[in-house]
Amino acid sequence: MATLAFDHNNEEIELNEGEGIAAKCEEAGIPFACTEGVCGTCVIEVVEGMENLSEPTQEEKDFLGNDTCAERLACQCKIKSGKVRIRF
Repeated sequence: MATLAFDHNNEEIELNEGEGIAAKCEEAGIPFACTEGVCGTCVIEVVEGMENLSEPTQEEKDFLGNDTCAERLACQCKIKSGKVRIRF
């Protein structure tokens, strides 16, 4: 199991390894529109555990640039393992 943590309320949710984080992020209040990595409404800041997320998709690179720093698109991310803490 992997853990997704939210900075705004200190909630932690367990996810299966390899599971997308979009549904849990939407439940936590992150806005979503297209869910295809094009609109950017679901931009999150990864505070901790970037290495525990899937590699950025081409859609993320196109929207955020090749050097995504701490930003990701929640609709494109899958959690690999460990703990990921995000802020939005």
